[in-house]
Amino acid sequence: MRTRKEKASAWRSLLGGCFGGGGGGGSKGDRQRKVRPGGGRLSFTDLSGAADQDLSVSLVGSNLHVFSVAELKDATRGFDSGNFLGEGGFGPVYKGFVGDGVKKGLKPQAIAVKLWDPEGAQGHKEWLAEVIFLGQLRHPNLVKLVGYCCEDEHRLLVYEYMEHGSLENHLFKQIPAVLPWSTRLNIAVGAAKGLAFLHDAEKPVIYRDFKASNILLDSDYKAKLSDFGLAKDGPEGDDTHVSTRVMGTHGYAAPEYIMTGHLTAKSDVYSFGVVLLEILTGRRSVDKTRPSREQNLVDFARPCLKDPLKLARIMDPAMEGQYSARAAQSAALVAYRCLSSSPKNRPDMSAVVEALEPLLGLKDDVPLGPVGPVGPLVLFVAAPEAAPAEERKERTPRKDVRRRRPMSPKASPRKRGGAGAGGQKEEFWVWHLPAEQKAA
Repeated sequence: MRTRKEKASAWRSLLGGCFGGGGGGGSKGDRQRKVRPGGGRLSFTDLSGAADQDLSVSLVGSNLHVFSVAELKDATRGFDSGNFLGEGGFGPVYKGFVGDGVKKGLKPQAIAVKLWDPEGAQGHKEWLAEVIFLGQLRHPNLVKLVGYCCEDEHRLLVYEYMEHGSLENHLFKQIPAVLPWSTRLNIAVGAAKGLAFLHDAEKPVIYRDFKASNILLDSDYKAKLSDFGLAKDGPEGDDTHVSTRVMGTHGYAAPEYIMTGHLTAKSDVYSFGVVLLEILTGRRSVDKTRPSREQNLVDFARPCLKDPLKLARIMDPAMEGQYSARAAQSAALVAYRCLSSSPKNRPDMSAVVEALEPLLGLKDDVPLGPVGPVGPLVLFVAAPEAAPAEERKERTPRKDVRRRRPMSPKASPRKRGGAGAGGQKEEFWVWHLPAEQKAA
């Protein structure tokens, strides 16, 4: 195992001036021209292959701010536990605030600061990917990276603060309350737009770790994709895929990616289908607390997506029937196509956006009140005047005629808040493939 000193030396060779040395390899102007061929987006490969590159110079024009550890400690009150927001594969995240004058051109604002945990599942390479991708990509449905810190062994990332946290918390922990159908659909459309932007870029990006916990919600519940640590530059030219280690979160990865390590944009499409299924059903992609046949959401729910009656039975009961049946059925068909075992049969994300966005206007069939079990039907009718005996005899119903009673909708197979419903954690994994399938 390498010592911390050896690791720091390796990082210096990769980033050079990021550690304050400025690096070598020519003038500032020369270095800028070298990493921005044709003025296009800087790729991860461009930077990782430049041993003397200064990160701040590489990302000139990206409007990223370079923070010191002391500045971020001050912003988070010493990373106080009261400011703790959560923790992922990279490390813990804290809420903070940068005041006026901390950085030139940076307005006072709330921020979220992510710290690298040396014992975590991710490391410097993921930190670097986050800076490179979010430092250059700008879209309303991507979280904004405000800046970063690269000081000695410290690696920190500074984002805009997302007031309503992650989609995962709202779906599975009901924080602060159950998401209504219109908000869920808006979130699905926003997340789809974020992925479509990445896939359709001049230099495509494959997100690789699309899941409910990586979809953050701002004060208006607008969805923004976060955590680009596992993102990869997509295939270019005649290449059909990117070969890479199989990394991600159990339950969201496309089956062909798990089997071969071949990563394509259609891998993201599959992951989107899983999240859309979670939005529809309120169930986790993998839930070990359920009966064995229901633990894998895709296996259990995909066969129900094309049948309106079966779909109604698996829709999230927390919504109490308050959703457009037509919109839900159309969204379910989109999820069905995204979850195809054959990548060729999955739609592009731009087509997904085109299919989902019109559903936002389907509100004419939304129930006026919660739909619950229907009890015995009782009709109160004013007593009629006495009728002649012959007429009464004609009106007497035959004994073999049965009156139909309204059918009660089947009860939900689960109740929210069961054992482990709120505290279940995602399982981050890295599969070890044969040597010929591995790539950086």
